[in-house]
Amino acid sequence: MAGATTPASGALVRLCLPSLLLFLYRCEAVEMERTLAMIKPDGLSGKYTEAIKEVILDSGFHIVKETEVQLDAERASVFYAEHSQRSFFDSLVKYITSGPVLAMVLERPDAVAQWRTLIGPTDAKKAKTSHPNSTLCHFSIRAMCGLDSEKNCVHGSDSPESADREISFFFGEAESVTVEHDEL
Repeated sequence: MAGATTPASGALVRLCLPSLLLFLYRCEAVEMERTLAMIKPDGLSGKYTEAIKEVILDSGFHIVKETEVQLDAERASVFYAEHSQRSFFDSLVKYITSGPVLAMVLERPDAVAQWRTLIGPTDAKKAKTSHPNSTLCHFSIRAMCGLDSEKNCVHGSDSPESADREISFFFGEAESVTVEHDEL
């Protein structure tokens, strides 16, 4: 008889249902975040691209998309507009337009903060003393390939709002910074 239950199947449901419900409860959504990572001209010309990507992937990031572009002075000035009144602005624009950059969208939980930690202090000279080790717990991409506070090899968004703006700048689309994925 189709659809009929036996005492054994009823006992199996009563026995397994609490475990199934507990499993489903623990499979809560994990909030993924996106951030912009940029390898600057010195990183590309110094042949650090593959090493940086390897560190990114080994650190639990997913590279969602990437594009290599040559910024002109106008586009670089727009990208770094928040620094336009700073004494280093003209030098920064000249540097960032000196060669192509590789812009990447990275994704993982807490991506903005995790990427900022991984790239290390803005001044690569400081990074070489404070984060010199090759182990990921005391590692810095800027220690690996940066030269100073300007030629520091990589850029990272400093907030989710900046990440959203910077991702749109390079990829031409408004993109939500947080994405939910189910963790199983």
